[in-house]
Amino acid sequence: MTYRPNHTRYDSMEYRRCGRSGLLLPAVSLGLWHNFGHVDVLENCRKILHLAFDSGITHFDLANNYGPPPGSAEENFGRILRQDFHGYRDQLIISSKAGYYMWPGPYGEWGSRKYLVASLDQSLQRMGLDYVDIFYHHRPDPNTPLEETMMALDHIVRQGKALYVGISNYPAEEAAKAIQILRQLGTPCLIHQPKYSMFERWVEYGLLDVLEKEGVGCIPFSPLAQGLLTDKYLKGIPEDSRAHKPTGFLKESEVTPEKIDKVRRLNEMAIRRDQTLAQMALAWILKDKRITSVLIGVSRPEQVTDSLQSFRNTWFSEDELREIESILGAA
Repeated sequence: MTYRPNHTRYDSMEYRRCGRSGLLLPAVSLGLWHNFGHVDVLENCRKILHLAFDSGITHFDLANNYGPPPGSAEENFGRILRQDFHGYRDQLIISSKAGYYMWPGPYGEWGSRKYLVASLDQSLQRMGLDYVDIFYHHRPDPNTPLEETMMALDHIVRQGKALYVGISNYPAEEAAKAIQILRQLGTPCLIHQPKYSMFERWVEYGLLDVLEKEGVGCIPFSPLAQGLLTDKYLKGIPEDSRAHKPTGFLKESEVTPEKIDKVRRLNEMAIRRDQTLAQMALAWILKDKRITSVLIGVSRPEQVTDSLQSFRNTWFSEDELREIESILGAA
C-alpha cells in the first residue's frame, strides 16, 4: 500500500528557528541511533517514520556508525526513504555524522579531512542521497588540528554534499573555537548536538551561553537518559529495555536504587502536571529558548505520540523548578 502522508501534518507541530539561520526545525526530532539497525524489525522502523512525518517531525538524525551493526541505520533509512518518501525529500531535514570508529586502519575514525570526506561519501551511498541537510563532526579529535577538521566541513558544503554543518559533543571552549573558524571560512556552524538531560547537566556550564552568543542552534540527544527518565524502570528492568539488551548503551549497573528513587519522585511530579515523566523530561529541556529541538529515540510508534505532547506545556513554576533541583540533588 502506498504511503500518503497526513495532509495536516504541519498544523500541530511547533517549529523553532535554528540559531540565527534561516532554518526551522521541529521542536521534537527523531534520532535513529539504536532502534533502526539490522537487529531491529524493518516494518516497525517504517511505522515509526510514517507516524513521525505524519505528526510534523521533518528532521531525521543519523550517523555513520548507527545500527547495530554500524551503517545499518542509514541503509534501512535509505530503503524506506526510497520506497515510501519519494517526492518528499524537499520537506525533510536529514542529518548524519562522522567521528567515531567506522572501519579498520588509520583513516576510519576521529576528525581528519580524509576520514570525514570518505565517511560522508559512504553515508550518502547507503542512504541513496546526493546530499544531507546537516553534517556533523561527531566528537572532538585531540590529535587533528581543529582547523583541518573545520576546513573539511567547509569543503563538504562547497562540494554540495551538505547544506549545513554542525558539531557534536564539543565542550564550550572548543566549540567556541570551532564556531569562529567556520565563520572565518564562510560556512557558519548551524548547530551543536550535545548530550543533555536532567541527569546530564554539563551544557549549562558555559556551552549554552556560547551557542546563544554565537547564534548557533542546540539539539540535545539522550534527553531521557537512555530511557531512565521514563516510567519504564520503576518496577525493575524489562526484558525489552535498552538496559537488558547487550547492544544497548544503558547498562544494568546504571539502573541503581538511588537513581530509581529520583525517577520515582520525578514521576510523581509529572503526574501532578498531567504529563508522563518522559513528556516532563523533554519539556524541561524545551523550556529553554536556546534549545532548537530535542532528539528522541523510540522503539515503538506509540512512544512518538507520547513524546509529541512534551511541547504542549513547557512552562514550569518556580516551585516546580526548585522541586526538580531538590530531587536531582538528593543523595
